[in-house]
Amino acid sequence: MLRTRLDPGDTKTVDLDDVQDVSMRVLLGRGHGMPNFALRHFVVEPGGHTPHHRHDYEHQVVVLEGTGEADSAEGVQSISKGDVLYIAADEPHQFRNSGTTSLQFICLVPLNRRNGEEVPGS
Repeated sequence: MLRTRLDPGDTKTVDLDDVQDVSMRVLLGRGHGMPNFALRHFVVEPGGHTPHHRHDYEHQVVVLEGTGEADSAEGVQSISKGDVLYIAADEPHQFRNSGTTSLQFICLVPLNRRNGEEVPGS
């Protein structure tokens, strides 16, 4: 059994185009010897956002803290602590913090894309 802990202070700044005030840490992933999935912890500061993007793998999200918006093919939805989201492969999406405290969520992704290449941040 492997054990890790959520700690927003251990996340590292995400330095990508169209990303603002987002940090992330891989809680369990390729570097821990996981065979199939990576579990990632994201922190989005007030006014911050992930990129508006799509990729060829699904992911699942659990909102831990804060409030925000999830923009997807179905439109914009308000999100808050306790919400669980499924984003299908190739679905455009973005997460934005619309609150006054950090928006924190867990994101589960596969280790590999459909073509076998590694998923970034896995």
